[in-house]
Amino acid sequence: MIERVLSAKITTLSKKLPILVLTGPRQSGKTTLLKSLFPGFTYVSLEDPDVRLFAQNDPRGFLATYPPPLFLDEAQHVPHLFSYIQTLSDTMGKPNQFILSGSQNFLLLEKVSQSLAGRAAILNLLPLSQEELIQIHAAPNLENILFKGFYPRIWDKKLAPGDWYPSFIQTYLERDVRQIKEITNLSLFQKFLKLCAGRIGQILNLSSFANDLGITHNTIRSWLSVLEASFIIFLLPPYYGNLGKRLIKSPKLYFYDVGLACSLLGIESAKQILTHPLKGALFENLIIAELQKFHFHRGKIPHSFFFRDKVGHEIDYLIESPEKFLVVEIKAGQTISPDYLTNLLYWQNLVKNKPTLSYVVYAGKESQKRHSINILPWQKATKILK
Repeated sequence: MIERVLSAKITTLSKKLPILVLTGPRQSGKTTLLKSLFPGFTYVSLEDPDVRLFAQNDPRGFLATYPPPLFLDEAQHVPHLFSYIQTLSDTMGKPNQFILSGSQNFLLLEKVSQSLAGRAAILNLLPLSQEELIQIHAAPNLENILFKGFYPRIWDKKLAPGDWYPSFIQTYLERDVRQIKEITNLSLFQKFLKLCAGRIGQILNLSSFANDLGITHNTIRSWLSVLEASFIIFLLPPYYGNLGKRLIKSPKLYFYDVGLACSLLGIESAKQILTHPLKGALFENLIIAELQKFHFHRGKIPHSFFFRDKVGHEIDYLIESPEKFLVVEIKAGQTISPDYLTNLLYWQNLVKNKPTLSYVVYAGKESQKRHSINILPWQKATKILK
């Protein structure tokens, strides 16, 4: 079994609170991880219609039949059960009594915040990170990683992406999408999903989506919330000195898993990525998703941004702390060019009164330092955050 970075945080929090909630996309390894960490818990999946009906119709009887310590998988299916879990956990007054997991973030967390506030630790498990992947594959090349992505089953079972991703997408459409929203035209939604893959790393343009699909802006917003809720995409907000502007300007769109994006783009082999017009965007997605995973898998919420001014200066990834800025430029080339440093030097001049840690992450192999800018190969991207 692949050792997950999040295990340490799960173990620590389970000793302090009565309820642990783990969310993440389908097939990210939530059930496998939790079963290995808590072998003494009774496991019940609410994906099973019979079990779900029992929990819905007789919650007290259900919890009497399956007393704690209890692991409820796909718990978002029976949200009104949470109130009964709250009462039971308060009566017992002990930590580590209930584990809830689910693949629909918004649905699950909305009910958790209503019923289990102050009693539950909430964590997110995303697909594998590079530091986890090296446990089973010491040195995969860049194109192979972009093509395969990071879902554990593909690597653990040595499955072909062309076989696995289409069935994953179909299952996602038929289960999660229908449960989160009443979407009747799944073929149009699948087209929307593919259009998202074609816009990786671009500033979100609702009008462009609406024109291509012949639907309203409000529908596009609703569908984007579905993709966010099920951990398919995330939106990276822009950074402005004025906090209000951060909220009204458009974010950039990225996928949590770059292999899924490749499948949606119709890429059929790792070799095809070498000449694909979106290779740069896919590489940028890979690095930014890795930086986001670094936070989530340590139980932290990433407060990250991108920067772009009116004349086109751009920083791909930015984190601000009270003491300093951390800024990252991401380049898909294998040869270091002076152009890689231009926007970082511009940024350093822009914020002279506050220290900046500046990095270039590129597709090459050498680490260097130029003009106070650290240059790192893509395999070492998360060293930025360590």
